[in-house]
Amino acid sequence: MLSTRRTFLRHLGLGVAGFSVAGSLPASAWGAPFKTRQLPRSLPESQGVASTGILNFVNAVEAGKLNLHSLMVVRHGQVVAEGWWAPYAPDLKHTLYSLSKSFTSTAVGLAVAEGRLKVDDKVVSFFPEDLPATISPNLAAMRVRDLLSMSTGHDKDTTSSLRSGSNKNWIRAFLAQPVEHEPGTFFIYNSGATYMLSAIVQKLTGQTVLAYLKPRLFEPLGIEGADWETDPNGINTGGWGLRVRTEDIAKFGQLYLQKGVWKGKRILPEAWVEEATRSHIQSKGGSRKKEENDWLQGYGYQFWRCRNGAYRGDGAFGQYCIVMPKQDTVVAITSETGDMQAILDNLWNHLLPALQDTAGGKPQPELKQKLASLTLPVPVGRPGSPVAARINGKSFQMADNPLKIKTVSLAFKPNACVFTVRDEQGEHRVTCGLGQWQKAETSLSANPIKLVNTPVPGEAKTKTAGSGAWIDDKTFAMTWRFIETAHYDTVNCRFDDDAIRVEFRKSLAILNPDTKETRPVLEGRLMQGAVPETGK
Repeated sequence: MLSTRRTFLRHLGLGVAGFSVAGSLPASAWGAPFKTRQLPRSLPESQGVASTGILNFVNAVEAGKLNLHSLMVVRHGQVVAEGWWAPYAPDLKHTLYSLSKSFTSTAVGLAVAEGRLKVDDKVVSFFPEDLPATISPNLAAMRVRDLLSMSTGHDKDTTSSLRSGSNKNWIRAFLAQPVEHEPGTFFIYNSGATYMLSAIVQKLTGQTVLAYLKPRLFEPLGIEGADWETDPNGINTGGWGLRVRTEDIAKFGQLYLQKGVWKGKRILPEAWVEEATRSHIQSKGGSRKKEENDWLQGYGYQFWRCRNGAYRGDGAFGQYCIVMPKQDTVVAITSETGDMQAILDNLWNHLLPALQDTAGGKPQPELKQKLASLTLPVPVGRPGSPVAARINGKSFQMADNPLKIKTVSLAFKPNACVFTVRDEQGEHRVTCGLGQWQKAETSLSANPIKLVNTPVPGEAKTKTAGSGAWIDDKTFAMTWRFIETAHYDTVNCRFDDDAIRVEFRKSLAILNPDTKETRPVLEGRLMQGAVPETGK
């Protein structure tokens, strides 16, 4: 064991020095029961957690309109509380955005343990065929550890240069960027750096990060069905794009809390866990002073340090894997929030004090009731309108538009509406419950609402949950939640005589007024003699 640890330290360049209080989770309402659930369940007080603290946290994030999608609290290795805000559910994957980075870092740690690379290896050494004609001293000096710690020396994030340029070779595009600072001395959050880690792993192993992690991390932890977005050449994006379930996030955090051991088996070297989760450089972010700011506690190897001795992986709009070693606790959260610090503030204010040193007390029934009734709001209005019968199932011919949408129709049933658009690729349907969520799939692209428009290989359909209501006699309002992403659309259809006006608004634009909706307002007219659509 000592020899193995010494070998690993040399590689590092360190020398030798849904719905319930856990215990009563029902099968998901959205499909087959989640069979790979492996974390044991317990009641909060049995693990020294005050139910009131969890309840106060849930009430606080709801009062703050922080738009959580799921929550799981693990204490002493036992899930003590879990909940999903409908229509999100236990068996659904969720886009992690930058929480993906912590998984990419783990892949690098495993590759280091296998002797495939060292963190002091120079980045240019892996891609001799993609180097620029002139290699600057700073680019030549950039190491794997600089990619890991977001200290590559770039003055700004390279991601947009990778994605928006005409060069489909993202590796070459990254290496072509100017490196203004000495690597290892200047922090800038840089998803392009994480992409390069993914590219290095693929170059060394012949496998994507996703494929490489499957037998080494995902299968031992019982993580099934994970997928990951790719660049134009099939390299996993690394810095974003992984989708796993909430419990998978909790398992990942628990593995790190247990210093790389899972069910008595060493999965990840303890030395890597320690290196990855300690601070390597002063981080930046947020507007508050350091003692109140979880973005100024230092940055590790694709992990953030937190206040209160904790650390985390996190992703845009509120995907969290929070590890609290002092309290032997892991918290997994998915959400779409415009205030990520507020979620952490509520965690420290309400949940942290509830993590007691001794077990005891009675579980509070209010917490169980609360977690059993979590839901996100649906459009408020009436299920019917006099207009509905007149336009039911009939097609509207749309004026020329950049989306190339030719026709639109709405087919109403007793408890649902099927919205159908026809474009150059064919027909696409989105199903909405009337006053309730209804799950379905659609071939309509989710790209307009995503933060980064990179594809999941082989994904032709997207899971949705929709709800609609007549907010007045002439306006039918819908919310379309793309429930394996963080985002949703609101879609309003306004009817005047034989005309329709369709207006889209993505949730990113609702969260941030500076984010513009790129899709135009569509206008069309009822097609004379059109045969009604069935909506099937």
